[in-house]
Amino acid sequence: MDLLLLADPSINQIEKYLSNGECFVLKENDETIAAIVLRRTGESILEIMNLAVKLEWRGRGIGQNLIRAAIEISHDSGMAVLQVGTGNSSLGPLAFYQKCGFRIARIEPNYFVENYDHPIWENSIQCTDKIILTQYVKK
Repeated sequence: MDLLLLADPSINQIEKYLSNGECFVLKENDETIAAIVLRRTGESILEIMNLAVKLEWRGRGIGQNLIRAAIEISHDSGMAVLQVGTGNSSLGPLAFYQKCGFRIARIEPNYFVENYDHPIWENSIQCTDKIILTQYVKK
């Protein structure tokens, strides 16, 4: 749970998507260093609900490898779209996902204000809106 909380500050939200999603972990010498949670959210949509890499393991391409694995799982499952949502204030993740081939598809205004108990602040910006990014995985 501590690892997933790096990417999502709400235990309630994490428990919701873990209940109907799949969590994959990456271990190094029995230590969990990264995790990704995937959930089917539409007929042909697989969504990344959480992607977290321990701080000391970042910058080594682990996140990109998890994205590649999610793309492969999406394709093998017959999904047409891999989707991810992140906050408007999450500048690092927004850049990361775009570098991985995702494109901004839409914005869900006030998502974090309406679905989280406490205000979230990142980069001196209040996280209010959810930015949905997509990548087509099936030709």
